[in-house]
This record gives sequence, structure tokens and C-alpha cells, in this order.
Amino acid sequence: MSLTLIKSALTLRSVCRLHRIHAHMMSGTAGAEVLLERVRNAGVITLNRPKALNALNLNMIRHIYPQLKRWEEDSETDIVIIKGVGGKAFCAGGDIRAVTDAGKAGAPLAQDFFREEYILNNTIGTYKKPYVALIDGITMGGGVGLSVHGRFRVATEKTLFAMPETAIGLFPDVGGGFFLPRLQGKMGLFLALTGFRLKGRDVQRVGVATHFVQSDKISALENDLVDLTSPSVRDVAYLLDTYQEQSTLDAEKPFVLQQHTQAIDRLFEASCVEEILENLQKDGSAFAQKQMEILSKMSPTSLKLTFRQLQEGAALSLQQVLEMEYRLCQACMRGHDFYEGVRAVLIDKDQSPKWKPSTLADVTEQYMDECFRSLGDKDLKL
Repeated sequence: MSLTLIKSALTLRSVCRLHRIHAHMMSGTAGAEVLLERVRNAGVITLNRPKALNALNLNMIRHIYPQLKRWEEDSETDIVIIKGVGGKAFCAGGDIRAVTDAGKAGAPLAQDFFREEYILNNTIGTYKKPYVALIDGITMGGGVGLSVHGRFRVATEKTLFAMPETAIGLFPDVGGGFFLPRLQGKMGLFLALTGFRLKGRDVQRVGVATHFVQSDKISALENDLVDLTSPSVRDVAYLLDTYQEQSTLDAEKPFVLQQHTQAIDRLFEASCVEEILENLQKDGSAFAQKQMEILSKMSPTSLKLTFRQLQEGAALSLQQVLEMEYRLCQACMRGHDFYEGVRAVLIDKDQSPKWKPSTLADVTEQYMDECFRSLGDKDLKL
């Protein structure tokens, strides 16, 4: 072999090795929990923890955030797509177990996780390029934060959306205080307090998703998205609209809450949580009784935090909401109910949390004010 050919072979080998190293670095080190790749003109984020239903952890956040920033400034990246693997979930939430353990031990993860997650949520909410979340499967908590603030959110018949945090002594964070009060009527407050689950087309009908596309068309949609050259927001919207028009599955099924929408607006119109419960009790319908039963199982502290969070969030920007929610999550880390809720729902699974305080009347306004108070130099800065 000539010297020139040997040099060429070595150079090619070096280039291949560099590509492999780069691909490894891009995909994360902890078992490639998130894959980050450029496919033609698209940056593609793949949540890759199928056994954990793609739950979001700090390692994943620390890979996604800097890559999003790089793609935003990269002239060769025109669009960002985020999806999950495994067929069951887009992202079922944040890594609550790890945060719980850290909070109990006073470890910094309890601050770092929420701080960095909210910074990522804000980056998605202010992203300059088209951002498309393919929420095919379970989308809750942290998964909502990775999708709902982006320009496009594509639901399928497999999508299951909920913000079930009041059942674990938390509140619908990741910007819930921003998008929930902006849903039609009192729907956002209803979803936030009860943790009601929406499926498929209904996720789009309430405005959490921008589009509905059948699951079997998602791969083709993704291929067409990455083929777009320098797409404007309008170009992406046109493509998504086209796929939506071809997706007729469940189109005839009425919205699951259609017959209760007016009742929700009336019953959840109140100046406090206690008033909502009074409204439900007075109403006496089967629907109202069911909601009373659900709310009676939730953390009283979480219900009051959530009510005020949405009340205040209705008049705030996304950045202001995330700053407020960081104060609230740190209050929850200092409190009792979050650890008890996680124990009852996720660890022991006895579904019998012992809330403290155990009644709404015992959750004082003074305590609420403390939860919303500035953390000084420890506040979230965006």
C-alpha cells in the first residue's frame, strides 16, 4: 500500500473515531438516557428510558439544555423535534424518587433538579426555531414541561395527559401556573386540582396539544419534518395540518367532558378552594359528588397552593410563573406532604397518605404567604 493510501486510511479512521466520540458525547453518558442527533436540517431529541417511561432526570436535562442552545444558534439546524421511545410514554414525569431521597437527605439535587428543569422549560417556551413535541403516549408532569411550552405539540390516540401532583403533595409545576389558567373557562383549574386524565383527541380539544395525528402516521410525519428546508412556523403548521386532516380516528367521539364543561365553569368559579367544595356540595349531582370525593383525597396544602398558583399565574409571564413555582417547590421540599404523598402513591402504594395539616381550614394564609415568599439570592434567575 502506498504511503498516500496509508495516510488516507488513517485520516478516515481518525475522522470515524471522532464521529463516534461525538455521537457518544451527544447521547449522554449514563446509558444514553437521551439521544441527541442532527438528522438533515433537524435537531432530534429522543428520550431513551423506556423502562422508566422516559421519566426526566437531571442527567437528561443537563444534556438537552446545552444542545438546545447550540441548535438555536446553529445556522444548519432549522427545526427541533422531541420524542420518546418504547411505545408507552413520551415522558411520564420527572424523576420524583431521586428528588424525594435528595430532599430527605438535604442534598442539593432537590434544588438543582427543579432549577435546571425550569430553566429548560423556559428555553423551550422562548425558542426561536420551530419546536415540535411528538407526545405519543403518557405525558405527565415533567413531560408536560418538555412539550407544552413549545410551538407545536402533536397528540395521538395513545396520548394520556394529566397533572396529578396534588395527589403527591406537590402542585402542577413546570409552568402549569402559566398554561393551565389560559385554557378555556375553568378547565385548567379543574385539571390542576383533580388531576383528571385526558386522552387522545381530547388533549388537543382543550388546547394542551396543537394537533392530533394518528400514531401510525407519526414516523412518516417525522420524516417529512426533517426533510423541510429552512421551514417557517407557517410551513411546519401546514405540514402538521395536512397530517391532522388525514387522521380521522375518534373524530366522531365527543369531548369526554363535553356534558360537564358548563358545570365545571360554574362549580370551580370561586375565591378559594373551600368555596369550590361548597359549590360541589350544594350542587349534589353525581359529577359534583365525584369531584368532592377526589378532592377530599388530595393534600389540602397542595390544593391551596395550586389554587393560588393558578390565580396569580393568570396575570404573569412564563418566566415570572417559573420563578414563583421554584419558590413553591422549595417550600414543598421543606414541608411534610410531598414526602408522604410519594410514599403513599409511589413507594408503599397503599394510597393512604396522612396529610399534615389534614384539613383545608388548618392550612393558614400565613403559611401560604411563606411558600410564595422570595428566597432572596436563592431565587430562580432566568
